Amino acid sequence: MIKVYRKTATISAEQFDGSNEMIERYDMGFQLAPNGKGGAIIKTLEGDLLVHVGDWIATGVNGERWEIADDVFKQTYAELPVIPKKIADFIELANTGEASASEALSLMTGNSADWLRNHTKDFARAWLDGYTVEEDK
Repeated sequence: MIKVYRKTATISAEQFDGSNEMIERYDMGFQLAPNGKGGAIIKTLEGDLLVHVGDWIATGVNGERWEIADDVFKQTYAELPVIPKKIADFIELANTGEASASEALSLMTGNSADWLRNHTKDFARAWLDGYTVEEDK
């Protein structure tokens, strides 16, 4: 029987702009591709790969890197939601078992409760897929 799976590893990614800064940051070499388009070579676990401007450079959980074409990247990956620290603390409390979900939820008051009411999809995605915490203002 076929089962349905989702990717669970979180990656970081940056769209390649062809700048010298990115070429240096990723220790890349410049190369002219057979189609006449310029690109840069990135070292991956599978060997050297050509990255064109607009492609994405992904970095995995073990620091490994690979190239992803822009159209494939947009179909495959979604940016993690950015959530307030109080909401992140709530998720941590509930996930570590330090408090039940209902106990942790009872701590939600004021701005945090308003955020939960107004961002239910972001909250669900954060709980299941991960999140980044918004910077203090």
